[in-house]
This record gives sequence, structure tokens and C-alpha cells, in this order.
Amino acid sequence: MNKLALAVVSLSAFVAAPAFAADMPLKAPPPAPVAPAPLWTGWYIGANIGGSFGTATQSASFPPTALPPTSPFGSTSSDLDGVIGGGQIGYNWQTGNWVLGIEADIQGSSEQASSSLTGTGSVPGILPITTTGTLSINEKLDWFGTVRGRLGVLAGPNWLLYGTGGLAYGELDTDTTLTVAGVSVANNFTTTRAGWTAGGGIEGWITQNWTAKIEYLYIDFGSFTNTFTGLGVFTPITLSTHVTDNIVRVGLNYHFNWEAPIATKY
Repeated sequence: MNKLALAVVSLSAFVAAPAFAADMPLKAPPPAPVAPAPLWTGWYIGANIGGSFGTATQSASFPPTALPPTSPFGSTSSDLDGVIGGGQIGYNWQTGNWVLGIEADIQGSSEQASSSLTGTGSVPGILPITTTGTLSINEKLDWFGTVRGRLGVLAGPNWLLYGTGGLAYGELDTDTTLTVAGVSVANNFTTTRAGWTAGGGIEGWITQNWTAKIEYLYIDFGSFTNTFTGLGVFTPITLSTHVTDNIVRVGLNYHFNWEAPIATKY
């Protein structure tokens, strides 16, 4: 009888053991490491290089006090092209997928354009002489800078698509030479102009603290005038210039606020 009871108890324990084990709570495996998305808020500084493809439009005219020309100088347009390079500094504020920022940059430029205008005037005298004058113009954009707002949206945590616009300013150097009957007179004009700029770009994280960007800007420095003097009845001449520019550049930015990813979260 005792042996029978012992056998029944052993069998019951054997059957109940798997059910008891199934009811025991299992410990969850640790989660995979979580790396936070890059934080765009904060200061950054960087450098850039690119190309610039602008237009310098000039028109020259005699003032009302000059002798009437038989043919006025008219107007011309030339390509203002060159290499640019410089640096930028800025600050971003991130709210959700939106990033608002402000950026300032300064650029050195090799941009220049050359053109010429021809006009015909009459030299007074007993027998008036009609002669031709040639005005040669060399326009240079020595340097420029911008101060712009930026508004962008994240295309994923690592990529920012943005539009930008604001103030543009720069130094324009105009060298002019007027040649009449083999005699030449040169004038030089340097002016610092303020205008506006607008464009856009894409920026993305490439490694710790660093982002890379490609950007396009359109710049309009507006119109300005200079007065050429020094060669008799052909002067003074009023030279009106309008300069616009197209910029394509790539850049690198160092962000001061980057935080190392958290290895593991539980």
C-alpha cells in the first residue's frame, strides 16, 4: 500500500512540473543599443568652396551737358565667373522635424568680367571732326558675404532640407579705360554694395560632430553708377552697372553640441 501511494505521488509531481515551469515568469533579453538622433540645436562653424556664375550689365551714356554724340555708347552684358571660398558660422533651433537657424558667411572671390562699349562723337571746330571712342570695362567682385535666415525640415534624422534668404553685401571694383584717337584715359571705381540673396540646400551628418552640405544662392547687388571723366568732349560719361550672381558651393560644418550615443537603455 505504501509503495502504491509513493508511486502515485511521484507521478503527480512529474506531471505537474512542466505546468509549473510554464507559469514561471521569463526574464526579457536586454534591448539592442539605442543611438539617439543627431541634435541639430546649437552653434556650428565651418568652411566652404565652390563656383560662382554671375552677370555684369553695363550701360554708358553722355550727360545732357556733353556735346551730342552721333552714336551713344549703349549697353553690354558679360559673364562674371570665378572660384569662391570662405567660412560660415551659425546657430540652429530644432523643434520636432523643423529646424530654424541663422547663418553668416564671408567669401573671397576670383570673379571678374570684361566688356567694351563703342560710341561716336563730334569734336568741335571750324570743320567738326567725328571720331570714335571705345570704353573698356573690367568688373571684379573681390569679396562678399551674407547674413541669412534658414528654415528646414528633416528628411529623416540625419538629413536637413532647407531654404535660406537675407542680406548680401560685397565689394565691386570697376576698371575703365576710354580710348579716343589713340589717346587713353583710365578711371577706377570701388564700391561696397548691399543687396539680397535667396536659395536652398541639403545638409547631412557624416560623422561625430560633422555635417556636410551643398548649397545654391542667388545674389542681386542692385544697380549703381559711376562717372568717367578726363577726355575732352567724350566725358563725363555716366556708367551704370547691375551685378547679379549665382553660387554653388559645398561645405563642412563642425557642431559644438553633439553628444555621444547612449550605449544601452533598459
